[in-house]
Amino acid sequence: MPIIEINDLALPELIPYVSSNEIQLKRYFEPDLGIFIAESPKVIRLALDSGYEPLSVLAERKYIYGQASDIISRCGDIPVYTAENSLLTELTGFRLTQGMLCAMKRKELPSADKILSSASRIAVLEDVMNQTNTGAVIRSAAALGFDAVLLTSACSDPLYRRSVRVSMGNVFKVPWTYINGESPEYVNYLRNCGFTTVAMALHSNTVDIDNPELKKAPKIAVILGTEGDGLKESTIESCDFTVKIPMANGVDSLNVAAASAVAFWELRKQQ
Repeated sequence: MPIIEINDLALPELIPYVSSNEIQLKRYFEPDLGIFIAESPKVIRLALDSGYEPLSVLAERKYIYGQASDIISRCGDIPVYTAENSLLTELTGFRLTQGMLCAMKRKELPSADKILSSASRIAVLEDVMNQTNTGAVIRSAAALGFDAVLLTSACSDPLYRRSVRVSMGNVFKVPWTYINGESPEYVNYLRNCGFTTVAMALHSNTVDIDNPELKKAPKIAVILGTEGDGLKESTIESCDFTVKIPMANGVDSLNVAAASAVAFWELRKQQ
């Protein structure tokens, strides 16, 4: 594997690490699938374990021969770019706290039909655009036994660098894809697939999150809305249940990532 000392920050091969426009990275090989950036040795290992193809590595020297040497060995004959940390910070625009980035090729996403065929507990994100929240919801899904995450078309991409990092690499473990259609079309689709649909919303007509009807539902889709506005009214009206998490001390709501963790724990598969 070639170890390449960076002397010219304008090298075209370094564009994936310089570009802050992740939409451009997503279209890097257009019309073929694009690329994404995995950050930190732990996350890169998980991506490799999940079959993602590495294209190049950017790393501090001490990582190449130290704690990430196993990654270098696994990646085969791809370029490894290196420099002092200060130069890497100038190149990327941020400090590499974990010492390593890897440009990787995207894989074809599975269809929603395929994901739902083997799932009994799923989360649906409706227009959630904050990358941190997207990553945190997927991490909670992995930790609390949910089988998959579906996203509407307006959601931020789970393979954006911040989402991958916040998820701690769980975007490579939890099956996810985009769901077709707008509300209420996609809600009806989920119901036709056998899922009890649960809207998480601040609404007057709600049931308790520990409602027995929810506990005994064989398949549940928990639907969470965008930051600020929450779920669309058409989504709430179309769902089988609307659930509101009880609050204390005058707090009216939780961040969508925190709310997802509470909901996933309460509505997890019963043993």
